[in-house]
Amino acid sequence: MTVHQLNELLLICSLVLLVAVAAVRVSSRSGLPSLLLYLGIGIAIGQDGLLDVQFDDAELTQVIGYGALVVILAEGGLGTKWKEIRPALPAAAALATVGVAVSVGVTAAAAHYLVGLPWQQALIVGAVVSSTDAAAVFSVLRKVPLPPRVTGALEAESGFNDAPVVILVVAFSTTGPIDAWYMLVGEIALELAIGAVIGLAIGWLGAYALRHVALPASGLYPIAVMAIAVMAYAAGAMAHGSGFLAVYLASMVLGNAKLPHSPANRGFAEGLGWLAQIGMFVLLGLLVTPHELLRDFWPAVIVGLMLTVVARPLGVFVSLVPFRIPWQEQVLMSWAGLRGAVPIIFATIPMVSGVEGNDRIFNIVFVLVVVYTLVQGPTLPWLARRLRLGDSSEAADLGIESAPLERLRGHLLSVEVPEASKMHGVEVAELRLPSGSAVTLVVRDGKSFVPLPSTVLRHGDELLVVATDPVRDAAERRLRAVAQGGKLAGWLGTGGGARRRSL
Repeated sequence: MTVHQLNELLLICSLVLLVAVAAVRVSSRSGLPSLLLYLGIGIAIGQDGLLDVQFDDAELTQVIGYGALVVILAEGGLGTKWKEIRPALPAAAALATVGVAVSVGVTAAAAHYLVGLPWQQALIVGAVVSSTDAAAVFSVLRKVPLPPRVTGALEAESGFNDAPVVILVVAFSTTGPIDAWYMLVGEIALELAIGAVIGLAIGWLGAYALRHVALPASGLYPIAVMAIAVMAYAAGAMAHGSGFLAVYLASMVLGNAKLPHSPANRGFAEGLGWLAQIGMFVLLGLLVTPHELLRDFWPAVIVGLMLTVVARPLGVFVSLVPFRIPWQEQVLMSWAGLRGAVPIIFATIPMVSGVEGNDRIFNIVFVLVVVYTLVQGPTLPWLARRLRLGDSSEAADLGIESAPLERLRGHLLSVEVPEASKMHGVEVAELRLPSGSAVTLVVRDGKSFVPLPSTVLRHGDELLVVATDPVRDAAERRLRAVAQGGKLAGWLGTGGGARRRSL
């Protein structure tokens, strides 16, 4: 490649990124998952498009897609709150295993009997589209105020169900005889167990190291966090476990640990996640041949209809029978099984394996994802309101960034007071921080000042709190308690374990 060609490539890539970043605002206003806009960019510059870029390397797409999915799962895990997801873990595990099995069977039967696909192709389609997409779920659900149990179950399901689906797609794409069902179940269980153990272990060890080793620059912490997450994926995959589950669990451990510069870590991961989504979706848009989609449009609509109104609801109902979850939440979980780039990436597996009719499988999956994302994404907030599952009145969680002061054996806490926080209207003295900690500075409307004990905190304030090593955790617990319970946090039983300071 010459320097001139490199310059042209960089110019095209930068233009695509700028257009994609601008598309983020459009997607946030419309409620559509951003994948549709990025796929549209890829289609526009690919075959039959404006630039007519010829690209048909399914193997490269699969490799890049796997790498992007690792980053997206890491970003999702870092943003997942353990207190919300913990009660939902059993339900999420059931959705990712039993729910996937039911969905595969019903969807495959529909593809065979209603569309006429051979059984191998029908099983592959059923397995591929049974995986919910982490990027689509994270991007939509975090904008919709839902009960924590629903959000936690759906987010955890999207992080868990990639592993069993990959195993099924690979098994169905083999040219030889398929293993007995009990062998597939055993393989899935073993890979999930290995991935879970490795992910939790690497996440815990990584969090311990980052808390006890002071890096020379704050910008190194986000890089270290992402490196640990990627290491979890690689270690899990090399141990013949689920690398996808490993990276999600390791990132969740890191995201819920009290690491230095946690908001910066999440911000860096979020930026990488957007970059991964953009690159992955544009590449998938390049891979598709638009004029070939028309012949498989109606088969995709029929299969998607059966998946959306029969297979997914049935899988949710069967999976959640032991948990006594209200029917309203089950209906919402059924409709919120969003598909995105992940099924399209998994549809490249039969292409790489040379399965007969692999081009038709890819086209059906592509059309199904686009059509039903257009239907489900924008209507999810409306359905949540109709089912009266909105939870917008809940107090917003407090964002606290900790910068360790190693030589001084202390911590500088940067606290942002968000909208809906009950810290609004509380005086500094009413925070009742433990002895050894104090609010030293308040930044309001771009101006900073040293607060008095009678200073009243407001939405949008940023506080700088200095805490000594022994009371750092107690100070953070007290700040979060006040943010949730207001000045009466101690009377409401949410005092956070902080000792009252003498005034």
